[in-house]
Amino acid sequence: MGDVLNRLQEAVIAGEPEQARELTAQALEAGIAPLDAIDQALNPGMQIVGDRYECGDYFIPDLMMAAEAMKAAMEKLEPELLARQEQRQILGTVVIGTVDGDIHEIGKSLVATMLSAAGFQVHDLGVSVPADRFVEQVKETGVSGDSVPVVVGLSALLTTTMRNQEAVIKALQEAGLREGVKVIIGGAPANPEWAETIGADAYAENANEAVEVVKQLLEV
Repeated sequence: MGDVLNRLQEAVIAGEPEQARELTAQALEAGIAPLDAIDQALNPGMQIVGDRYECGDYFIPDLMMAAEAMKAAMEKLEPELLARQEQRQILGTVVIGTVDGDIHEIGKSLVATMLSAAGFQVHDLGVSVPADRFVEQVKETGVSGDSVPVVVGLSALLTTTMRNQEAVIKALQEAGLREGVKVIIGGAPANPEWAETIGADAYAENANEAVEVVKQLLEV
């Protein structure tokens, strides 16, 4: 059993979606539990990918291919998880999107994938997301001022749209939801000083750092 999981992990690291899909099917046929495949192969594989990106050995295309391999494996595992009425351990909830007027997707999608791989429930709202859509999704999570906070992730790749990160924070305040969420921002023009200026809780430079920052924000 260990051999197929090792090969599945390597398929994720190498960014081989078809191989990952095939090895996941083999793992299930061998009687390996879906949660074991996630915890022992997929998650560690994505962690290695993130570490390699952090130290400069991997680049954005490598992250993208690893993410595709992860998704291919999960497509096989999710129906089996449902059939067994099993759930992955969820560390917290993240609502993420690229802010209104900005259609850049790659960075935001990488962060969403890495967070999902790390065990977070991720609601990816897509690109050019209006402030009220973020508010609507936060409300749907059942967040209130005294609940366990969720994280709102705001991406902006343009100096002309980064102001809309601030607009989302203001919209959350006006809706009475700001106390129940943690806000993390990212994107090329953003930085820690900008995060402080607009009242965000944190800034992350890349997908791997975003995972660590979200864990710190939710204390998990």
